[in-house]
Amino acid sequence: MTEWNTDQEKLALVRAHLYSAVVGDICDSIGLKNQYLPPALQPIDRGLRTVLAGRVLTVAEQDITEAPDESQPWGLMLKALDSLKPDEIYVCSGASGEYALFGELMATAARSRGAAGAVCDGFVRDTHQIVDAKFPVFCRGTYGRDQRGRGTVVDFGSPLTIGAVTLERGDLLIGDIDGIIVVPKDAEGDVISMALAKVRTESEVRVAISRGMLAAEAFERYGVL
Repeated sequence: MTEWNTDQEKLALVRAHLYSAVVGDICDSIGLKNQYLPPALQPIDRGLRTVLAGRVLTVAEQDITEAPDESQPWGLMLKALDSLKPDEIYVCSGASGEYALFGELMATAARSRGAAGAVCDGFVRDTHQIVDAKFPVFCRGTYGRDQRGRGTVVDFGSPLTIGAVTLERGDLLIGDIDGIIVVPKDAEGDVISMALAKVRTESEVRVAISRGMLAAEAFERYGVL
């Protein structure tokens, strides 16, 4: 594990060596104690073995009760999808209704733009197709009801609050089977470096305990467990 020269190298290191729990531990240690998104947001593929890591694209949803403009039946959703850059993650929130915020064709469009995945603070549909396509999506559950005529995208790229976290476009998001954590841009370099160091130490502890070292002795020597 080495340092990085480009953002692509940084993200590759995160995906290869880090995970949400160790990044969360580092955030806690430097005073960033509320960086996890709500625990209800889970991967639709419960067998997910990889880490979702990328840059946030914020997308603001809103419930509607009247017929939508048929020239833009989902508001700014298509523009938001088309604005995605490589390694960005489509992150949407703001709707309260029981309908799907994301589906198979949206996943296809996002992947074609080079997106890393999606996080939906609500429901997702076309679940089997998305899982089969191996496109990482996190959500509160699955439900086939369409958002057309029920919800609309009103903004994207602006600050967005989910749970206790306010996200901005470009923030680092890391998600896996244990949860989703968001690292502010001004802290991510230190957080990643410290997390990589902690992973190296944990590997040493794992070996030491497997060879018979007691847990208390391991913690005293290495400071992690």
